Order: sequence, then structure tokens, then C-alpha cells
Amino acid sequence: MTLLALAGCERDTYSTWNCSSPSETKITMVLKKAQMAFRDLKLDYCGSLGKQSFFDQRCPAQIQESSHVFTPSTGLMMSNSQEYQCKEL
Repeated sequence: MTLLALAGCERDTYSTWNCSSPSETKITMVLKKAQMAFRDLKLDYCGSLGKQSFFDQRCPAQIQESSHVFTPSTGLMMSNSQEYQCKEL
């Protein structure tokens, strides 16, 4: 029974999203395990508060100060001060 639980924890979570902003379209964002790939950046998962997940190259002490905030339920992502709407592929 324990063996099955451990195997389930090691599943590779991977999802691809198409993101756009008023000035840009079709920017690919990939979530893989505890990392986000967006543009040429590899961002680490810093934690979650409510429905929001926070990502940054170096996680700040206060996760709310992370450079990227993603809300999977709505597809909204804030990258620094730029807003993107993302749709899962």
C-alpha cells in the first residue's frame, strides 16, 4: 500500500498553456512539476495563497512579491506588471 502512495507522488505533472496580452499573442507557458517556463525564463514555484500560485527565479521571503503570479482556475497570469490571459492546451 505504501509503495503505491510513493509512486503516485512521483508523477510528472506537465501542462502547456497559450498566453496572450493586449500587445502580444501566442506566448507558450509550460508548467512542469514545480517549475514554470515562460519566454526564456525558468521560474521556481514559490508557493500558493488561495487560488494563486507564485513563481520567481529566486523566491522572495514574501511570496506575494514574486515576479509571476498565476491563477490556474481563470488562466490569469501577472508577469511583473504585464497581464496575460492563458488557455490550457
